[in-house]
Amino acid sequence: MLCYNSLMKGNTSQKILDFIEDKGQATGNDLTGYLSITSRAVRKQLNKLLSEGKLYKVGKPPKVFYLLSKQKSIANKYDIEPSLKKSIDDNFLVITPSGERLEGSQGFIYWCNKQKLGVEKTALEYGRTLKKYIPYKKNGLIDGMYKLKNTFDKIYLDKIFYLDFYSIERFGKTKLGQLLLYAKQSQDKSLIKELASQIRPKVESLIESFDVDAVGFIPPTVKREIQFMQELERNLNLSLPSLKIVKVKTPIIVPQKTLNKLADRIENARDTIMVNDARQYKTLLLLDDALGSGATLNETAKKIKKQKLAENIIGLAITGSFSGFEVISEV
Repeated sequence: MLCYNSLMKGNTSQKILDFIEDKGQATGNDLTGYLSITSRAVRKQLNKLLSEGKLYKVGKPPKVFYLLSKQKSIANKYDIEPSLKKSIDDNFLVITPSGERLEGSQGFIYWCNKQKLGVEKTALEYGRTLKKYIPYKKNGLIDGMYKLKNTFDKIYLDKIFYLDFYSIERFGKTKLGQLLLYAKQSQDKSLIKELASQIRPKVESLIESFDVDAVGFIPPTVKREIQFMQELERNLNLSLPSLKIVKVKTPIIVPQKTLNKLADRIENARDTIMVNDARQYKTLLLLDDALGSGATLNETAKKIKKQKLAENIIGLAITGSFSGFEVISEV
């Protein structure tokens, strides 16, 4: 009986793949009608094929379409040393122009083919590039103080960290950089939730290490239906008081990412971000999505200290640029 059931499951999966290959796409309802089985059984098979990387889906309920994955599992065709392959599987992510999410070796091979690069040679170069950045990361955190010291005459943050670089040379956005970019641009709640679950352990570890007794979230500067920082705060669900930091309305909204001069970024943060709180804390954790110049975090910290709301301020960004003054304009 077990063998028969396994055979039937295998046949169902193959029938789904054959149907989608023939039609080019399929919805859950299409497959339910074609296979004459319950929608629950179809969902189970689809989830299995999605997890195996044989299918990908586009759209959101109620209009979701399933398509054959463009990239088969062909990593074994290439002679990539096991530890290097693990680094690629752990760190590489690419989002295709059609919105397909390809991770690890699968994504790396897709990217190499797209760039017309040899997979094995490029894998070695990727490994060397990753090693260049290892010294900057300790206990899962990158100390960004060197960056601020090369940018500002006066630093109001006592510590500044980020979880990964936004991008690295030649290979572009890191895995965390990709997730941040598309979570913000697509206003995708599920992606923001995933991002929050990934960074929560590191945020909680930082809170414990520095005995943090309050948090603050840098407010968004671009009007969106779903605000990334608000969703991030909700999903992190930290059991600490949250300092009230607001972005004031101005006749014309000027997002930080549109400003290329450091002086303009400082002026923007100074004149449009206000701290509307009177509670006092010993150590505050101040969170932002990306650290380019560092002007927003530094100017906000200045206001907090001037109002004597916190003795120590630890800054944390999800991603940051590698060099000194730099603009991450995408996010």
